Amino acid sequence: MRLYRILITLAAPFLLGLLLWRWLGRRESLADLTQRLGGGEGAPGAIWLHGASNGELTSARRLIEALLDVFPDRALVITANTTTARDMVRGWGLARVSARLAPLDLRPVLARFRARWRPAALVVLENELWPNRIATMDGPVLAVSARMSDRSAARWARRPGVMGAMLARIDWLAPQDDASGQRFVQLGLEPARLGPVTRFKQAVSLPSPTVEELGELAVFFDRHDTVLAASTHAGEEAEVLRGFAQARAARPGLRLILAPRHPRRAEEVAGLIRAEGLELATRSGGARPDAPVYLADTLGEMALWYALAGATFVGGSLVERGGHTPFEPIQAGSAVLHGPHVANFAEAYGALDAGQAALPVVDGAGLARALIELAEPGAAQQQTDRATRIATELGAGGDGIAQILAALRDRIGA
Repeated sequence: MRLYRILITLAAPFLLGLLLWRWLGRRESLADLTQRLGGGEGAPGAIWLHGASNGELTSARRLIEALLDVFPDRALVITANTTTARDMVRGWGLARVSARLAPLDLRPVLARFRARWRPAALVVLENELWPNRIATMDGPVLAVSARMSDRSAARWARRPGVMGAMLARIDWLAPQDDASGQRFVQLGLEPARLGPVTRFKQAVSLPSPTVEELGELAVFFDRHDTVLAASTHAGEEAEVLRGFAQARAARPGLRLILAPRHPRRAEEVAGLIRAEGLELATRSGGARPDAPVYLADTLGEMALWYALAGATFVGGSLVERGGHTPFEPIQAGSAVLHGPHVANFAEAYGALDAGQAALPVVDGAGLARALIELAEPGAAQQQTDRATRIATELGAGGDGIAQILAALRDRIGA
């Protein structure tokens, strides 16, 4: 742990320079930088909940609302690594909730943050394990829906001092799956502190778009001939577009809704679309959605895109990002396609692939073949039926919110 503290301290000038560069480039405001440095107003005694980005915090919304109900005299401070996730939480308009950017994992910054909030407890989501943040907490630390892949476990095993110090400060950990729980114990978590499996993203319930929200889009997009590329990252849009263009040669009516993970990349992605020789229309520009590719460069509308698409390629899986959730498109009745990098949901994708409930691809050519295969009568519906059954089985254990609340009440009182 001492070595980590030294290294992160040595990295501090670089981190501060990066913040300054983001401010000068107008990617973040001065208020954003203040938050990352632990500043701003606070509410002493708040429960601190941290999630990396949109997906983690969206899946935890039921937990957040339950915390507000069970602890009516406490505020919640919710931190995120990205401005988009912070702004999303702000947009929920929940009383007693403050959404901020997470403080850097530097001890002076964390001390500044804690002085303002004096958090009663810290609840961390999924794999957000920051050594200083956890080790310097005065109150209890709970890790929920915690994920630990084989690859991550191997990396942490090479740093036993850092991992041991963190696990010694985690009072209660509810893993995302049994394998993750076993890996945490092997890394040093006391078995008595291991809670039940909690699967937030399996239990997430997306609202169905209204007729008004669908609007004229429903006229332009025939669901059978519409594919969504959801939450794509740099390095995979080019393959997706190549595969779409190849599939469209066999399915001339095929349409693509392309929703990059970070809408700020819209201009870059638009260039890739044009380079593939495809016409496009953009959501943010209000263009008539009658081009082969519709660039969904907005936030908070993924449920709408799922509703319009009969098939969804789940992003973050052609590049080493671990893959995003398959449960949202399954819930919407959209057939799932994915790349080889799915460590974030290894158990789920393994079950889906084994049950012929998802189509794995490795490149654009494979995506083209999969889209042509799904054009066969009944193919997409049969796949989604199998996926729905498997997803229901995977989520049979529930989201564990009652157990999380009980564990927190035991440690800070109701």
